[in-house]
Amino acid sequence: MEKTVMITGASRGIGLATVRLFQSRNWRVAACVRNRAGNEWLGKIADLEVFELDVTKKSSIEKAVDEIKSKMGPIDVLVNNAGYGLIGAFEETPEEEIRSCFETNFFGALNVIKAVLPAMRDARKGCIIQIASVGGRLSFPLYSTYCATKWALEGFSESLAYELKEFGIKVKIVEPGPINTDFHKESMHL
Repeated sequence: MEKTVMITGASRGIGLATVRLFQSRNWRVAACVRNRAGNEWLGKIADLEVFELDVTKKSSIEKAVDEIKSKMGPIDVLVNNAGYGLIGAFEETPEEEIRSCFETNFFGALNVIKAVLPAMRDARKGCIIQIASVGGRLSFPLYSTYCATKWALEGFSESLAYELKEFGIKVKIVEPGPINTDFHKESMHL
């Protein structure tokens, strides 16, 4: 029986590599991208379904999850990958940039989980994979906001694993180190 994986932030970097990995293992892959415009090339990959999903908008999350379930069936695995790095001195970083980073890296992941969790709980199975960072365990100069989002995500995920264990749902955390990708949104205030 084929299983379905939903991957956020699937257009590049770790997300795209994860898409390719699951495809190579014959999974049904729901590749979620913030904007379809500019990512049309993903739709040309055989056996890949592309869905528009902005993790900072609950209505976008709900729409994507409903479309995935309708087109592909139950979501067996969620890979919460969408996120970006914010680099800059905390004192010089505007509050709206800090809040935006938390909305994407932390609250976005939580809201996607909230959307897929009821069906996983009812099925009494599933797996949630959080793409965190080594920055969720160690801190670095000029990464204060980014590291804060990843520490929060890791603490949440560890606690959530205990909450969901009785429902047969696993929560995993992946902590990559530096990756050659363009996920950084550099603050103008370095």
